[in-house]
Amino acid sequence: MDEDVTITFHGAAQTVTGSCMELSSAGHRILIDCGLFQGSRTLEMLNHAPFEFDPTTIEAVALTHSHIDHCGLLPKLVAQGFGGPIFCTAPTADLLEYMLADAGRIQEFEATRRNRRRDRAGEERFTPLYTEQDALAAWRRTRPMGLEEWFEPAPGFRSRLWNAGHILGAASAEVDTGDVRVLCSGDLGPQHKAFQNAPAGPTGVDHVVCESTYGSRSRERPSLEQRRDRLAAEIDEALARGGNLVIPAFALERTQELLLDIAHLADAHRIPDVPVFVDSPLATRATSVFARHASELEDLGDTDVFRHRVFHFVENADVSARINDMSGVVVIAASGMCEAGRIRHHLAHNLHRRDSTVLFVGYQAQGSLGRVLLDGAPRVRISGSDVNVRARIRRIDTYSAHADQTELRNWIAHRAPITGGLFLTHGEPGSIATLSALVGEDTPQLPVLTPSIGETYLLPAAAPATLVAAARPDAARLVGRDWQNDYVEFTLGLKERLSRIPDVADRQRAVEELRRVLDVYTDGRPSTGSTAGRDGARRHDGTGHADFHQVSSSRRRPRRKS
Repeated sequence: MDEDVTITFHGAAQTVTGSCMELSSAGHRILIDCGLFQGSRTLEMLNHAPFEFDPTTIEAVALTHSHIDHCGLLPKLVAQGFGGPIFCTAPTADLLEYMLADAGRIQEFEATRRNRRRDRAGEERFTPLYTEQDALAAWRRTRPMGLEEWFEPAPGFRSRLWNAGHILGAASAEVDTGDVRVLCSGDLGPQHKAFQNAPAGPTGVDHVVCESTYGSRSRERPSLEQRRDRLAAEIDEALARGGNLVIPAFALERTQELLLDIAHLADAHRIPDVPVFVDSPLATRATSVFARHASELEDLGDTDVFRHRVFHFVENADVSARINDMSGVVVIAASGMCEAGRIRHHLAHNLHRRDSTVLFVGYQAQGSLGRVLLDGAPRVRISGSDVNVRARIRRIDTYSAHADQTELRNWIAHRAPITGGLFLTHGEPGSIATLSALVGEDTPQLPVLTPSIGETYLLPAAAPATLVAAARPDAARLVGRDWQNDYVEFTLGLKERLSRIPDVADRQRAVEELRRVLDVYTDGRPSTGSTAGRDGARRHDGTGHADFHQVSSSRRRPRRKS
């Protein structure tokens, strides 16, 4: 049994973040990725929980790319005893220095901010998940490798990295134990993407682990020029309203793609010549890595894209704050899902303005503030304050760095023959189920598995995988919306709903009924209210207090179409 090959899914299973897989063979263990969970508070709490494995027993990490949901727990891994190498491509290693250091600073800042909040006075203090120094310690463990170059991450393992076409440096990881070959896709890019070549990979492997972020969607495939047409139209319309255009964008790759297109449009005089503030120190540093690797990138042409006249790279927080006194400017800020960083204060200052526009250009995970805004929230909570949403909310889906449904099916088909089976991960349940059904139509004889967090599978050579350890007991509860999303949705609309009760005495009785329902769950006392109150208690599955940004559904607006 010691020589059996197993894979355990510690994250990105039935959800799109927290990518981490453990491969074990003959007593040796490696990880593919070690990423941060993002989304609901319940899911994010996994970042603070102990690892489901002993970090000191992990001998190496093969890192697919530098997005934080794939690398963001590496500092915690190192701080808790991991002492091995982190294998990745050279661009990923360069980016990781900035990505991880920034993540560490954010962890420290968020802990300080929460501890200063008046509504948390007297509560247990937050401690950062890790520090900037922890992050740099993890970066120092990187070992750059060339694409398709074999290396030995641990005794009995051989591995090589293949271009994934997702972002600068992104790779798929092939792992060969001598008897069993496994290919982990990482995040795959689309066939035609700025900067990157199309994804590649080996054929004839035993088991494939494939992402399925867009497994339920086939997107339009505009040319680079058509994409720029869409962006120009959005910029023109936003600025014509007189307010600001705020673009939440991932600091890595998405920001640089926007800069590429905006520089081209400005040079062609197709958009107003207004200041474009890149308000993300991380994006500024990531852009310097792109400039360093410019010879490896496509589509740059002769324009000095990253030093264009309209771009203003903002480092100082005071300068960032002064942007909010302006009108008629473009602001690109991280994070792309609005979960942290400077984008949050730009949203706080612009969401209430009817003349401002918020333009989403990337994927928004369930439970994230970006997803809530796209879903039509009339009011959201940002850093403990309620903000009315009056700004125009827009979305264009032409910048995705992920392969869509058709491209995922094609990538899987090109790995044939897959002699063991296919695992679908890194997607929300609906996307995974849809892609699973389509692959079943494409290749009926191919076993398709859809793992949950915590499951372990035995990986035989040229035979289907077998489940040998069940998922975490709370796996189903971790994905999607959680009680804290529902709590904030409920409380944001509570005062308005109470005010609609005509009689003041009835309002008071309604508040008392709500208190009694809470007493049933918090103190275990039987309800002393009406039958309606007891029925209400049975209909709810618990509530309490939390700090999270979510939607008020009392008057939910339909999702806007771009």
